[in-house]
Amino acid sequence: MSEVASVGEGQNPVREHLAHHFDTPQQQFDAGKLGMWLFLTTELLLFSGLFCAYAVYRALHPEVFRYAGQYLDMPSGLANTLILLTSGLTMALAVRFAQTGKKIGLTICLFLTICGGLGFLGLHGYEYFTNYRQKLLWGVDYNPTRGPHGKTLAPILSMTPPKVSAKPAASPGWTRLDQLGKAGFIVSHSDIAPASPGPSGVAPEEKIVAIATAYGQPANVQLFFSIYYLMTGLHSLHVLVGVILITWLLIRAIRGDFGPAYYTPVDLIGMYWGLVDMIWMFLFPLLYLIH
Repeated sequence: MSEVASVGEGQNPVREHLAHHFDTPQQQFDAGKLGMWLFLTTELLLFSGLFCAYAVYRALHPEVFRYAGQYLDMPSGLANTLILLTSGLTMALAVRFAQTGKKIGLTICLFLTICGGLGFLGLHGYEYFTNYRQKLLWGVDYNPTRGPHGKTLAPILSMTPPKVSAKPAASPGWTRLDQLGKAGFIVSHSDIAPASPGPSGVAPEEKIVAIATAYGQPANVQLFFSIYYLMTGLHSLHVLVGVILITWLLIRAIRGDFGPAYYTPVDLIGMYWGLVDMIWMFLFPLLYLIH
């Protein structure tokens, strides 16, 4: 819908919002729309790089992502998804109300969108705080004492490796690993098949890696949380920027700045908020659902 009303130049209220370097309000509107599309394209390129990093590390370390993904709170992620979807609807309605000159509807929808953004940030912040208490961080700061389901992690370094036998146990019963699992320890296995034993069994280095993986958790779990915090943190920053911009729109909407003749800021920020919603629709299944 064109935002230029079919009235005389002196009667057109959009003229007061026309920048000096544009000839007509329609030209200003089209330039703003094109500029926003270019900006959103750069944002997509930024997140595409992160998605590529996710794909590469997941292909190289599938067991890490399957293991570490269990730490994330799926109900919390689902709640945030519903919140963002609802806020996307209210923002779309806000754009429509601005186009039709319905000030009350515009004000209410902008306010609800702000509440949705703040709710998302609050819930995500609580998730970050919970991870911090459990020491589910990146790099050397990753040092949890509990497994994904609250079970105690086996102390890898203090355990005595069991004797490795090329033949299965002759009689049924609990093996060393089964005893740890029965006692409540997390026992996980790598997706990578073990090396074929030679004349003297598995090489010592491979044996150590196999023991560490079986008794505690996969190696390099901190890789997952590095990617998790980078992707969700950058997205949360975009949500915060969106909340600030929509708050600015709300203040102007209360003043009555927007209507059928001029609604460019509402339209452009609505496009930005749509991108924020779309990116989360990819982050949620990749991080919370695919284990």
